[in-house]
Amino acid sequence: MNATEGVSLKPALGRFGVWTGAPVTPEQAVEIEKLGYGTVWVGASPAADLAFVEPILEKTENLQVATGIVNIWTAKASEVAESYHRIEKAFPGRFVLGVGVGHPEHTQEYRKPYEALVSYLDALDAAKVPTSRMVIAALGPKVLQLAAQRSAGAHPYLTTPVHTGRSRELLGPTVLLAPEHKVVLTDDAEAARKIGRETVDFYLDLSNYLNNWKRLGFTDEDLIKPGTDRFIDAVVAHGSPDEIAARLLEHHAAGADHVAIQVLGGSDELLSTLEELAGPLGLSS
Repeated sequence: MNATEGVSLKPALGRFGVWTGAPVTPEQAVEIEKLGYGTVWVGASPAADLAFVEPILEKTENLQVATGIVNIWTAKASEVAESYHRIEKAFPGRFVLGVGVGHPEHTQEYRKPYEALVSYLDALDAAKVPTSRMVIAALGPKVLQLAAQRSAGAHPYLTTPVHTGRSRELLGPTVLLAPEHKVVLTDDAEAARKIGRETVDFYLDLSNYLNNWKRLGFTDEDLIKPGTDRFIDAVVAHGSPDEIAARLLEHHAAGADHVAIQVLGGSDELLSTLEELAGPLGLSS
């Protein structure tokens, strides 16, 4: 598939979804769907069996589940393809397979990541995983273009609306663009930055993220741990529900089809934050 063929093939994820590092419980998924969020994304390189997906889909009616992302180095393509087909057979059109190359600093086998990703996509194609139900983690121009050519679109992580705008210009109008953005619901800016830094700290050691942030105009000084306020505020939205919603809507104004919201501050904050944001985001419960 190329960019011009994707116009009718974008997965219908809703305008906003929820990104979590571990699978939500089926009960949480029910509440998330009631609030009007369209998709639950599960990150942290889930295992190839994708066993968490069916319990969520069984308890919900229309909610989509997506991986954000399956790591090509730790999940064999053949096993992932089997899991995809198992889920698709039971719940047609409700699962999106997100794949990506992970981080060179944390993958011993990491070699020529672009070529490895292409080979992985070839294996998924051979196993008849449809490109219309697949997205690719993409930050830089080369992988963004690959996402347009070989999948339904791109799932950028830890970016800004500026990146979303540049990505849309590169991808054209017909390719799915679904960035993730972190939020902390508090009016205490220093408390929010502390929570944000605890999460972002890990990524300040990773070259692919550092290179992307520099392309967005952040300086070496901005990106020295623990990160300047300017940088942290750009990647972690905080404030009132209306202020956070305004920040998230900037992604849509820049060309996003869908924004995956990652709530920081602990699992106890997840549903309460999503409930507070639902109204300002224009979601129907």
